[in-house]
Amino acid sequence: MAPDMTIQNNTTYNASDDSTKKEATAFIGLGSNLDEPVNQINLAIESLQHLETINVISVSSLYRSRPLGGFAQPDYINAVAKIYTSLSPVFLLDELQLIEIRHGRVRNSERWSPRTLDLDLLLYNNETIESERLCVPHYGLYHRNFVLMPLHEISPDLILPDGLGISTLVKNINKDGITKL
Repeated sequence: MAPDMTIQNNTTYNASDDSTKKEATAFIGLGSNLDEPVNQINLAIESLQHLETINVISVSSLYRSRPLGGFAQPDYINAVAKIYTSLSPVFLLDELQLIEIRHGRVRNSERWSPRTLDLDLLLYNNETIESERLCVPHYGLYHRNFVLMPLHEISPDLILPDGLGISTLVKNINKDGITKL
């Protein structure tokens, strides 16, 4: 069971009690570089759409990007989905991890290793969340072109919790190694 986590706007979600349900806007990063990555992303979007607690609002185009970490591995296919959800952040993370497992995701200690599916909770409302299990905004959001570009595509006027606009970040990000499909 996950511990309570404090969110910057002083809302506390108790991971053992989902009575704090509210309609939240969240952005989910999707990535895959194994077992037909385009199909993995499309199936993950379908999985999100089948959850009663999630309403998929929009999905970016697919992007091909180079893998991080210097491992010899295939390029990634990435996208971002905007959703509305009644789930608290931790329960949403749980659902995302269940979808990953159903898609054959094996978690290991190697960071940036190849994977069938990676679902990241990038943003949850306009909140900053830090706990053992969850960091929102996602720790890599500000520096990853494969997150920023699809996020900008579906929400160009988005302002992040720290007040930075997604347009400014995209304008300044290195665009090497990424291609919109």
